[in-house]
Amino acid sequence: MPQKSSKEIEAIIKDQLGKVLDPELGVSLVDLGLIYETSLSKEGIAHIKMTLTTMGCPLFPVIEKDIENHLMEVPEVNEVKIELTFDPPWNPSMMTDEAKSTLGWN
Repeated sequence: MPQKSSKEIEAIIKDQLGKVLDPELGVSLVDLGLIYETSLSKEGIAHIKMTLTTMGCPLFPVIEKDIENHLMEVPEVNEVKIELTFDPPWNPSMMTDEAKSTLGWN
């Protein structure tokens, strides 16, 4: 089987992140606009830079575990590191049109 390119792996990682749902809203983290950056090191470490809808969200450990579970399904991923940031702060305009529609924002 041919080796995947880094762009293909990035797409797979983004797809896996799209399966992670916010436990309260039932919408994917990607559609909510919570994922700011993704990368995969040569050592197989997936770096995810993300935010939350609110600072101090008590459900972050649940979200974090779900991200790890989904990304560890990718054969090229050996470890997951999540960096939380609140710069820029999240706001509803970061959501996809689909998420806005699901949540009744349009």
